Amino acid sequence: MTSIFLDNVSIDIPIFNAGSRSLKNNILSMATGGQIRAQGGARVSVRAVESLSLDLKEGARLALIGHNGAGKTTLLRAMAGIFEPTAGRIRVTGRVAPVFDIGFGMDPDATGWDNILLRGVLLGLNLKEIRSRQDEIAAASELGEFLDMPLRTYSAGMATRLAFAVSTSVRADILLIDEGVGAGDAAFIQKAKQRLNAFIAEAGILVLASHSDELLREWCNTGLWMEHGKVRAYGAFEDVLEAYHKAILGRDAAAIQ
Repeated sequence: MTSIFLDNVSIDIPIFNAGSRSLKNNILSMATGGQIRAQGGARVSVRAVESLSLDLKEGARLALIGHNGAGKTTLLRAMAGIFEPTAGRIRVTGRVAPVFDIGFGMDPDATGWDNILLRGVLLGLNLKEIRSRQDEIAAASELGEFLDMPLRTYSAGMATRLAFAVSTSVRADILLIDEGVGAGDAAFIQKAKQRLNAFIAEAGILVLASHSDELLREWCNTGLWMEHGKVRAYGAFEDVLEAYHKAILGRDAAAIQ
C-alpha cells in the first residue's frame, strides 16, 4: 500500500568553504530557515529539518506551510530520495513523481525530445514507457518545433513547460509538488492546472508546498506547519493555516511596536 513514513528525521545541509569570517557572517545573515551549526574547523552546516516524524497513508493530501527556508523543500527532496537523512529513517512505498527541481535531469545541449527521454528515465520510466508517451508530452508542452532545438535556446518558461509536461506524464502513487506550477501565459497556466488536477486525482498521496492559501485549500485537507526545520503544528488544514496566520500577524504587530 502507498505510504510515506518518517521516524525522527533530521537533515543537515553542509556548507562548504565556510571557513572565513565574512562568509560565515553572510550565511548567518541570509539564513531564514534552519539552524546554523559549526562542526569544527571550517565545517558549517544548516539543520534544515529536525526530529520530524510523519506517517502518511493512501488518500493523504498534505499541505506544507511555512516561510521561505522553513524546511519544506528539503522535506520534499528527502521524500523523493534526493536527500538522505542525517538521523532517523524514511520509508516510502510507491512510485514517486516529484514536480520540482525543474532543471533536474535536463541537459542544456540536448534537444527537447532528448530531454524528454532523460528526465523520464530519472523519474523512473523505462525507454518503452517514455517513447509511448512522447507525443502526448510534446502536445502538453505546446513547444512545437522548438522540441528540435537545444534546451539552452529555451526561455525559462519554455524549459519549465517541458519539465512540467514530462513530470505529469508519470502515473504516480505519490505526488510531491513544490510551489507554483504555472509556466507561461495565462492560457497555458489554465491548461497546466487542468492537467495537474487530473494528475492529483490519480495519486494515492499528495504533498504540496506553496505560499498560496487558495491552492493549498483546493487540493489539501491536512496541514503541516514548519518553522526553522521544526514542526509547529500538524492537523486539519484550516486549523493549521489559521494558527500560522495568527502567528505571522502577531510577529508583524510586535515588529511595528
